[in-house]
Amino acid sequence: MKRLDWYIVKKFLGTFFFSIVLILSIAIVFDLTEKMDDFFENSVPLKEILLEYYLPFIPYYMNMFSSLFIFISVIYFTSKLAGNSEIIAMHATGMSYHRLMVPYAFSATLLFVLSMFLGGWVIPKSSQHMLAFTDKYIEHFTSENARNIQLAVKPGTVLYIESFQRRSGIGYRCSIEEFEGKTLVQRTTADRIYYDSLEYWHLDNYTQRTFTGMRESLERGKRKDIELPIVPDEMFITAQQAQQMTTPELRHYMERQRQRGSGNVKAFEVEYHKRWASPLGAFIMTLLGVTMSSRKVRGGMGKNLGIGIVLTALYILFSTVSTTFSVNNVMSPFMAAWLPNFVFLAVSVPLYIKASR
Repeated sequence: MKRLDWYIVKKFLGTFFFSIVLILSIAIVFDLTEKMDDFFENSVPLKEILLEYYLPFIPYYMNMFSSLFIFISVIYFTSKLAGNSEIIAMHATGMSYHRLMVPYAFSATLLFVLSMFLGGWVIPKSSQHMLAFTDKYIEHFTSENARNIQLAVKPGTVLYIESFQRRSGIGYRCSIEEFEGKTLVQRTTADRIYYDSLEYWHLDNYTQRTFTGMRESLERGKRKDIELPIVPDEMFITAQQAQQMTTPELRHYMERQRQRGSGNVKAFEVEYHKRWASPLGAFIMTLLGVTMSSRKVRGGMGKNLGIGIVLTALYILFSTVSTTFSVNNVMSPFMAAWLPNFVFLAVSVPLYIKASR
């Protein structure tokens, strides 16, 4: 890394963070204008607004639109370098096009590491504060009661509870069915089920039927203690909560669900793959941005910026649509997360080869 490389790195990162400050400032102003009435009606303390809502707001949207910021930043300052004939001067000193990409790759690596850290650890924890604030003061969306819960608690065992109260840890009208392959071998029903501790549960007024071939045995009682590898909070986990888990927590949750034989983890798998695909998009967007803007063109950078905004919007739209396809079982979670990168990489590489010639 020479002085010229550091010059490009400073231009890259400086433009990137300046665009973040500019765009997020505008976004915060619009969001504050929209929610001002809610803040006044609920007498929300200023400290909570700043620390519990807008402080997590910044890294969340910064990471969400990082591809936009990177692409626009690269196009903006590289077009400026080309317009001032600085890239021509670099080539005149003997710097090849491939060598020119070194400071860009270095900057993209720094942003990749930053995005991985934010998306994997910082944003999941801060999102919990932001969503709790939203639920408390703006829009109540969490529930203390769940109905018609059906879960595979372990391989071959399915738990059904008609209604469950989170605060008391009590469920009403439940059944536990155990299978060997596709054959039902035992079915236990109870009027009430409640959580004790350490995955131990109690059944009240239970009836247990055990099936052995063509024979059936019946057992009834007032109370029965059982062990189920599940805790009450797991009954309230939704696909939206995947974003609130750190990367290790998300991986652990998916492994546990697979061990139980549950197939309802697609949204979590998509989120996990996106934790890797989105940061790696920094390299693709950098490569595409440089190849589009490294030549001096008539009319300045306006055309490049316009094309850049359109392509970035398509990238974000593509990512959203592919995620929907995965949730609806049209494609695998891996393809849903990585397909936008594969498509834009297929576009970037030929353009890079052409530009380097």
